[in-house]
Amino acid sequence: MPSAQRPPRRRIFAKTLLAILISGSALTLFWFGLVPQRLSPLAPLSLDQANPWFVDFRLAALRRDASLCVATLNSPHITAEPVGDKPFSNGCGWRTAVRMSKAGGATLPVGTITCEVAAALALWIEHDVQRLAREMLGSPVTRIEHMGGYACRNIIGSKALMAFRSQHATANAIDISGFRLADGRSVKLASNWGDSTAEGRFLKAAHGAACHYFRVALGPNYNKAHHDHFHLDRGPFVRCK
Repeated sequence: MPSAQRPPRRRIFAKTLLAILISGSALTLFWFGLVPQRLSPLAPLSLDQANPWFVDFRLAALRRDASLCVATLNSPHITAEPVGDKPFSNGCGWRTAVRMSKAGGATLPVGTITCEVAAALALWIEHDVQRLAREMLGSPVTRIEHMGGYACRNIIGSKALMAFRSQHATANAIDISGFRLADGRSVKLASNWGDSTAEGRFLKAAHGAACHYFRVALGPNYNKAHHDHFHLDRGPFVRCK
């Protein structure tokens, strides 16, 4: 065989490898929100839509686009207003963040949180939490209790990771501790998680639904540090437990 020609197998392997590299590079860009909306083949995220296609990539697109954030976080799905960027220092700060007071028909006052986390919360609450509450508890959620969004601190509850900054340090996480219903009942992770009751089943279903919008959704089954809340974040890693 002439030296100028390569065996078909080598050509196929080279083309396959190139396709994998191109696909991997594209996925990485979308994963980290590095593809501007004007260059994206995906339509901008709409909070009207339940279970939108490619929701993770479309949420990530909000990370660096303040104008897209403002256009996406609209009433009646969420009440939020932009806050100025806080330059990163010692691993803490934020970019493209908002201050929110309501999402999915429930009061949820949060001082500072990234736009993509706010959008994920709106989708989760409106299209999943409220539906589950009506179906399983017979009453909608009027208020969501939380334990904070932005906090300049390291990861807690894990000796292996305690040297690293938490997603809270970049306003990219929130800790949800409970739900107050329209009929006056209060459902709390500290007292209702794991119960063989409607409240316990509701919390388990709500946690499972959160994994669709948040890359990390940790609850009491993860470790003792999360015995009383759901940790929800939009960081680079994936974990649902």
